[in-house]
Amino acid sequence: MRVFVTGATGFIGSAIVRELQSAGHEVLGLARSDEAATSLAAAGAEVHRGALDDLDSLRRGAAASDGVIHTAFIHDFSDHPGAVRTDLRAVETLGEALTGSDRPFVITSGTAGLTPGGVVTEEDMPDAGSPAAPRMPAELAALATAARGVRASVVRLPPSVHGKGDHGFVPRLISIARTTGVSAYPGDGSHHWAAVHRLDAAHLFRLALETAPAGALLHGVDDEGVPVRDIAEVIGRHLKLPVTAVPPEKVEAHFGWLGAFLSMDVQASSTLTRKQLGWHPVHTTLIADLEEGHYFTD
Repeated sequence: MRVFVTGATGFIGSAIVRELQSAGHEVLGLARSDEAATSLAAAGAEVHRGALDDLDSLRRGAAASDGVIHTAFIHDFSDHPGAVRTDLRAVETLGEALTGSDRPFVITSGTAGLTPGGVVTEEDMPDAGSPAAPRMPAELAALATAARGVRASVVRLPPSVHGKGDHGFVPRLISIARTTGVSAYPGDGSHHWAAVHRLDAAHLFRLALETAPAGALLHGVDDEGVPVRDIAEVIGRHLKLPVTAVPPEKVEAHFGWLGAFLSMDVQASSTLTRKQLGWHPVHTTLIADLEEGHYFTD
């Protein structure tokens, strides 16, 4: 299968490219820069120049492929609503290009914002207008294409997709600890983060592309919920820093934009996904990954 992958040079997308190639698929990767194009070519993928906000380039990429995996997202926290709108337009455009083809269309979403305080499942759907789930409109747009002859599915990822090369929330937390001299957690530290290794996530994307039925909601989750205090304690031990609580009124001052994410309780199950697709994570869990030490040397 020739697969068009957006975000193909990203932390997750690059792992998906390798996973697809190992299964015999060809990859057409979206590249918005010369650097990205060089990286894709070196990985053995075909380069498709364009960008997430270049809708014509997305149409051409989808038209030239047997299936689409959409992982790209503009991680601009200074204009997150704008990034969400760009993502929605991209999903709508890709879906329109695949209409009536019965080709697979796998998009990326998240488990955050789905019924906070409990373990959410693949059957949970928050209100589409909820600020806690800003990517829900893109989910709904993708799923709506199932009624128009597209084998659309959604892979929801947890807050921490970890592994070597991670540049997400956990590395940011480590950086804050180094800067402030303490490894901290908000409140009593009982909030949770679900997590998955990026190689396990990449495997799920391939399974979704190959076998997920139209309209499938899938959870790429291994750790259902790791207490943020446990994460802070591992960081403190490796950096030889004291571990401390930050009261709610000081969370934003200490953690900046990360404070809002740390204060969310994000627990999620992947039981239904495992049963439906036969997906079983085999790589290390978040705490074990941190204990390996590479997060503190990269």
